[in-house]
Amino acid sequence: MELLNYAFMQRALLAAVLVGITAPAVGIYLVQRRQALMGDGIGHVAMTGVGLGFLLSWSPVWMATLVSVVGAVLMELIRWYGKARGDIALAMLFYGGMAGGVMFINLAPTGSNANLTSYLFGSLSTVSESDVTAISLLAAFVVLVTVGLRRQLFAVSQDEEFARVTGLPVRFLNLLTAITAAVTVTVAMRVVGLLLVSALMVVPVAAAQALSRSFAATFAIAVAIGVSVTIGGTVTSYYQDVPPGATIVLLTIAAFIVLTVLATPLARRRARATAAARPVPDPAECAVPAGRKPPGDADS
Repeated sequence: MELLNYAFMQRALLAAVLVGITAPAVGIYLVQRRQALMGDGIGHVAMTGVGLGFLLSWSPVWMATLVSVVGAVLMELIRWYGKARGDIALAMLFYGGMAGGVMFINLAPTGSNANLTSYLFGSLSTVSESDVTAISLLAAFVVLVTVGLRRQLFAVSQDEEFARVTGLPVRFLNLLTAITAAVTVTVAMRVVGLLLVSALMVVPVAAAQALSRSFAATFAIAVAIGVSVTIGGTVTSYYQDVPPGATIVLLTIAAFIVLTVLATPLARRRARATAAARPVPDPAECAVPAGRKPPGDADS
C-alpha cells in the first residue's frame, strides 16, 4: 500500500492499533461499573497535562499521563468520600482541568495553540517516534492490567460488596482501574483526541454486548471492533484528508448501529430457543389425586 511508504503513516497505524486494543480493553470495566463517561472526564483533566508539557518544554504525552493519573485518583477519592457533594467536586475537577490546559497553552511559546488541536482531536502527521515509544510502553501497561487481572477487575466491576467479602482488595483494584483508564486516555489522545477518546472506550463494548453476553467473548469482540475502526479511520483520514479522531468515532458508531441491527433477530432466536428448551409440565403430575380437592377449593 502506498501509505506504508511514509514513516509518519507507519507510526500513525502502529499507534492506531495500540489505541484500538487498549481503549475497549479498559472500557469494558468502565461500562460494567456504569462509569462510561469517566474517560471523558479524564480527557478534560489531561488537557492540563498537555498544557504543562508545552509550557515546561517537556513531553506532553508523559506530562498528560502524570496529570491524568493524579486526576483519576482524585476522582476515585471523591467517589468514596464525596457523598452528596461528589458530583459538584467532579464537575470542578473536569472544568478546572480544561481551563488549566487552555491557560497553560496560552502561556506557552507561540505555535502551541496549533499543536493543542492535534491533542484534542487527533492528528496523523504529528505522531513522532518519541510518541510511539511512549504509547507502546503505556499500552503494554494497560494490556498487562486488563488481561492479567481480568478476573479480579471483573468481580469488582460486577459487585463490589461480594468482591470485598471474598477478600479482594476492592479499593486498590478501583484505583488501579482508574489509573489504567487515565493511561488509556493518554495513549489514545494522539490518534483519537482527548475530547473523543471516551467514545472509543465505550461504544465498541456496547456493540460487542449486542452480540454476546459472555465477558470473554465481549472483550474479544470489542477489541476486534476497536482495532478495525482505528485502522479504518486512520486509512480513511489519509486518503480523504479528514480528521482521524472524528472519522474513527463515526466509524465506531456506524459499527454499533450495524451490529445492533444484526443482533436483534439473533436475540429473538435465542429467546425462542430458550423458551422451547423449558420442560413442559406433565398433565399427569398436575392432576389432583382422588379424594382431594384442588388448591383453593373450599367446601360449600
